[in-house]
Order: sequence, then C-alpha cells, then structure tokens
Amino acid sequence: MRAWQVEEFGPYKEALSIAEVAEPDLASDGVIIDVKATGVMYADMLNIAGQYQMKAPLPFVPGSEAAGVVLEAGPESRFKPGDRVVTVNMMGGFAEKTLGLNANTFPIPDAMSFVDAACFCINYQTGYMGLIHRGRIKAGEFVLVHAGASGVGTAAIQLAKAVGCTVIATASTEDKLAVCREAGADHVINYTETDFVGAVKSITGGRGADVIYDPVGGDVFDQSTKCIAFEGRLIIIGFASGRIPEIATNRLLLKNADAVGVFFGNYNLFMNDFVHETLEVLFDFYKKGAIKPVVYKEYPFEGLPDALESIESRQCHGKPVLVLE
Repeated sequence: MRAWQVEEFGPYKEALSIAEVAEPDLASDGVIIDVKATGVMYADMLNIAGQYQMKAPLPFVPGSEAAGVVLEAGPESRFKPGDRVVTVNMMGGFAEKTLGLNANTFPIPDAMSFVDAACFCINYQTGYMGLIHRGRIKAGEFVLVHAGASGVGTAAIQLAKAVGCTVIATASTEDKLAVCREAGADHVINYTETDFVGAVKSITGGRGADVIYDPVGGDVFDQSTKCIAFEGRLIIIGFASGRIPEIATNRLLLKNADAVGVFFGNYNLFMNDFVHETLEVLFDFYKKGAIKPVVYKEYPFEGLPDALESIESRQCHGKPVLVLE
C-alpha cells in the first residue's frame, strides 16, 4: 500500500516521502481501516521532526487522526467490516490503510462525514478536557481563546459557546478574526495591533478572563497571566510559538488562579473509558449542530507537504485534511 513514510527525523519537506509499505498487521482487538480522510495538524510536523513529546520508532508513517471503513476486524474487536470509524494514534494515518485498536477507535455517527470525523477527535477532546473537565467552565464566564482561528481554537470557541460562555478570541489577521466570529466568538482581538491584556480587561469590566485557553505559549502565556480573573484557570494546551514559558507564580498566588496542563494523548493512556464517554457527549453536541469542525482545505493524498506548509506558514485556519479516493 502507499503511505507517507519518515525514515529519519527532520523537516517535513526533507523527511517525508511516498513509499510502498507493508499493510498493517491485524491485532486481536483491532481493525484494518480503509482510510478515507486524515486530519493534518501542527503536532504532525513535530512528530516528523522528532520534536514531539514522544518519539515514534523509525521508520514510521505519521498521521494522527484517520477516518474510514473497517475492512477486517480481529476476534476481540468492537467493530465489524463495513463499520465507519475514526482512529486516533500517534502514527499510521497518512496511508491507504491503517490499524485501529479498541482503545483509540470510535464509531462515526451516521450524520458525520469522513472529513469532519478526521478533524474532530483531537481538537474537540482537547477542548473538552481543557475547558469542561479541567477548566470547569460555567455559563456566563468569560473565556479567552488564543489562536482562535486554528483547529484547536475554533473547537474551543464552539465548545465554550455551547456551554453558555462569553468568548473572546485572538488572531493575527482580519481574515482569521472573521473565522473566529463565524465559530461563535463574541469579541475578537487582533493581537498584532492591539494589546490583548488591556482589551480583555476592558471587555470584562476590569475582571479579566475566567478561563484562558492557550495553545501558543511563549510571550502569549506570559501576558495572559496579567489578564486572568480572580480564581481564573489558565489552560496550557501547547507551545506553537516555540518557547516553553516559565510561570510567574506570584501572579497565580495573587489571583488565586490555576495553571492547568492538558495533554489529550495521556487521557487515552490513563483514563481511556473517560475518553470514550466524553466523545459520546461531543458527538451529541455535533448532532445538535452546536459544534462542527472548521476545515481549511481538502488536499489529495499527494498534497501532504502542501497541507503542512499551510500550517507552517500560518496561512490556514481550522484544520487541513487529506482525502483519499
């Protein structure tokens, strides 16, 4: 079968190549999936470069979120041939076929397309774990979402609105601010032109944001500690800026605030039943029309480097996706 393969870690433009590789072996609690769509995200670039939290064993096929149809099912699998499923894994998705295990594979609702499914689990599960489970958001609270036009950002905006929060979103261009508005943001801030700390304080009447959702890190995190509300929660999602910040703990102390880390992958390892339960909640949100993935562009299988380029250049909004015929 065809797959995008990494033989040595490095920049995606150098490390990726299409190769003929062996089909995955069927596990007793797994399925072989005929891949129809695979989501593309920033973490894939880190994985390819060997800079992710956990390194994949070389050589490997990257791709973390793949949706398709079950071709074969092991004797202990929860699925059967013909089922529509999505699987979330550290690797294997950028291929014509992939392996999905019971722990990380989920049925797709009839109303959901393969493209939506391939853009759904990681972004919305991260949002759920960060905002609802760890962030304890409540109706009426102010939620500040950084990188609001990104895949994780648009998912967070939609989830916060679904719970009844007032959402403030930051982005770098007018086009991206429009994406934030379309996702449901009540207020938008162009952080390249406006001091978001002052803007957030103005919007909230001086209180600050009750919850801050930060996939950026670096200076954005540092500044966010200056506009968090009393007993606020600062949700650490990632470090897209490239700098892992250090926390000025005096600001947390003075505000009685929490700094909360959220790495969705570890929920699969340590609280897998909870992952399955929360995904059912998210699917219900989807069926009701409260949330829907923002898809930047559908790329052909050969277009993976272009999809990654759209992320690296910060041109994309929402999530790019590879579509296989």
